[in-house]
Amino acid sequence: MKCISVYTNSFELFSDIYEQVLSSPPEENEDIVVEGVTVSGSGDVPDQYIERMRQKPEVVVMREKERNIMILQHGNVFEICLPSDDEEIA
Repeated sequence: MKCISVYTNSFELFSDIYEQVLSSPPEENEDIVVEGVTVSGSGDVPDQYIERMRQKPEVVVMREKERNIMILQHGNVFEICLPSDDEEIA
């Protein structure tokens, strides 16, 4: 899965910029600023990473079923995990 890191601890701010980040995501290893928030293209993450993170009590897991997007929130970062180009979007 492709991962995008959004550096904020504000769910409200994250929600406000979420669709904007998805419509024009940063490239891998690229940082962009959206409404004052740093957004980074973190590259691909293995499915095992997501499973490990889901088991940690300090990680909030959200899922957008329609687009098969997983959102992990921990500390001051939200990680948006999207299906890679070669993965089928459910």
